[in-house]
Amino acid sequence: MAKTYIPGETKEQRKARKAIEKGLATKVVTQERNTSDRRYILCLKHGQKYSADYVNKLYNMTQRHCTLEHEFVCITEDPAYLLPGIQTIPLPKGLEGWWNKPYMFSKDLPINGTILYLDLDVVISSNIDKLFTYQPDHWCTVRDYTRAMRPKWPKYNSSIVRFKTGQLAHVWDEFEKNPKSVMKQHFGDQDWLYASTRKQQAMLYPDSWTQSWKWEVRKSRDWAPGGKRGSRTFRLIEDVVPRVECCVVVFHGDPNPEMCKDPWVVENWK
Repeated sequence: MAKTYIPGETKEQRKARKAIEKGLATKVVTQERNTSDRRYILCLKHGQKYSADYVNKLYNMTQRHCTLEHEFVCITEDPAYLLPGIQTIPLPKGLEGWWNKPYMFSKDLPINGTILYLDLDVVISSNIDKLFTYQPDHWCTVRDYTRAMRPKWPKYNSSIVRFKTGQLAHVWDEFEKNPKSVMKQHFGDQDWLYASTRKQQAMLYPDSWTQSWKWEVRKSRDWAPGGKRGSRTFRLIEDVVPRVECCVVVFHGDPNPEMCKDPWVVENWK
């Protein structure tokens, strides 16, 4: 059998993929109910951290860079000013910040099919069809960008997650039972996702498919003087671009895309 090599795939990722393909690792639980062939790109807007403009720009980027038929859906408590092509799902009350994210795994979401979740603070750099088609029988996510400092870092980053309706329902169900306990034991939603799926591990997208703008694309990480956490920007503007095989650039922490004046970001975040 010919060996399969995927650009950017680490040795650990390759071993995990081969183990699953050979049936030696835990496989994703098959849904008990039939699922449709529909595809959804899902995002989450809560509170005042991100404006409707972030949702609209993400929608525009996906329309430019996804050729597969899909529907675009936003989970939010405030659908004002969203573009007409964006469907919405009401967000439950009582959660704050990133702890709203486990709700996307609820089996009660009124969408049925394959879901590609994207954070709002991303910039899409090229065609994202492969995020739908890669390892289609398994749920997928990306390796956390701490990998830039610690190459063997195994934990997840929840900025990009692909799954089927109901496939990870227990992530929400167990959180909903005792949210205070979960939030006390875990720093954030992606730590909870990693812990709650130990028996149902993700297939990780190749690292080169998604990149951290500040840690893996840029050269300088120095902040401009006088900035406050949450609104900082870079001291220098850099004319850099992501790797050719990269399709999504992630802006975790500071700066948000609107605060970054690097030419490539300005040109593509729209």
